[in-house]
Amino acid sequence: MSITTNGRVPRHIGFIPDGNRRWALARGLGKQEGYAFGVEPGFALIDICQKIGIEEISIYGFTQDNTRRPATQRESFSKACIDFALAVAQTDVALLVVGDDESRMFPAELKRYARRQGKGIKVNLLVNYGWEWDLNGLKTGELRSHDVSRLDLIVRWGGGRRLSGFLPVQSVYADIFVIDAYWPDFEPSHINEALKWFRQQDRTLGG
Repeated sequence: MSITTNGRVPRHIGFIPDGNRRWALARGLGKQEGYAFGVEPGFALIDICQKIGIEEISIYGFTQDNTRRPATQRESFSKACIDFALAVAQTDVALLVVGDDESRMFPAELKRYARRQGKGIKVNLLVNYGWEWDLNGLKTGELRSHDVSRLDLIVRWGGGRRLSGFLPVQSVYADIFVIDAYWPDFEPSHINEALKWFRQQDRTLGG
C-alpha cells in the first residue's frame, strides 16, 4: 500500500509499539515470545518514514519500569532492542539510544550509541528509559534526552490511551493517535491513518 504524502507532514513522530505480549498470548505463545515479532515491523516503519520525509522519529524500546517483569521477558525485549538497533545502525540513519546506560539493565552492546552515530533520518530508541531519570538531568543542567527535539505526533499501538512516561517534555504539544491493533500486526495503512488524522488537527499550539 502506498503512503499518502500530500499535505502537512510532522517533522518528528514518536512511536509506542505496544501489545507484543497480548499478541503472543492470542496465538498460544508465551508472553516473552512476542517481542521478537516486533523487530521486522520496526524496519518497515523506518523505511516508510524515510520515504515520506520525516526528519526524526523516537521509538519506545523498554522502560526502567519494564525491567521489573520476569527475567524471560526482560531478556526477550532486551534482545529485540539489540537486534533492531544493531541492524538499523548499518543503514542510513543517525541512531541515538536514550536511557540509563549506567544501569546493568542497559545492554552493553548499545552503549556506543548513547551518543548519536551515523547520518540520515534521526532515530531515537528509548532503552531502559525512565521519565524521572530523564528529568533528573535538570539537576546538573539539562534533560538527559536533550538531543531529542519536540514531538509533533505520537502513534501508539495496542489501544492504550496514555503516554506511559514517553518523553514527557518533548510530548508537551504532541497530538496522540491510537491504533487498536497490536504492534506485531503493523501495516503501512496505520501510518496513512495517523497522517490523515494529524492533518485534521488544530496545530495552533495554544496561540
